[in-house]
Amino acid sequence: MKSRFTLLHSLYHWTLKWASHPRASWMLFGISFIESSIFLIPPDVLMIPMVVTEPKKWFRFALITTIASVLGGIAGYYIGYWLWETVGKAVIAFYGLGDAMLTVQIKYEANAFAAIFTAALTPIPYKVFTIAAGLFHISLTTLVFASIVGRGLRFFVVAWLVGTFGEPVKEFIEKYFDILTVAAAMFLVGGFIVIRWLI
Repeated sequence: MKSRFTLLHSLYHWTLKWASHPRASWMLFGISFIESSIFLIPPDVLMIPMVVTEPKKWFRFALITTIASVLGGIAGYYIGYWLWETVGKAVIAFYGLGDAMLTVQIKYEANAFAAIFTAALTPIPYKVFTIAAGLFHISLTTLVFASIVGRGLRFFVVAWLVGTFGEPVKEFIEKYFDILTVAAAMFLVGGFIVIRWLI
């Protein structure tokens, strides 16, 4: 266990160094884009250390993350709409959420905007909702608008907080890194549990 935390510490510091790389914004855009349709790791993992490194650019980083995430959501939509059998079904199966699709469909029939907004704002796997939106032919306008509001609120609030309290946040993360790592993992897993059993 100790060796795992040591590895995570090394990865964290490597990310902080990489966050100041001239092409870090492109990496942030790429991760934010693919997370909305197929990738597991949320873009916050890179955005936060980038803001810690350059706090005055918090707005820019939040904007990049939001735009890329919404565009990725549109890609997820078309995966569900056009490529469900070849790509979408495999992505959903990989995360073990095949049974949750019916529940998502019911949520969409009740209030598509609220369902997408909730997934965009919380740790509930957003990619499931973007792919399902295409599969169930939800209005693309609804997906885009709800995603802009939900993802924008999430990323701009996080980026502003880190940008405003950057150094104390960095010191807090480094002091309680092990605890935060476990909490973050539980938070992410919790999102999958919610979508499978509660929503």
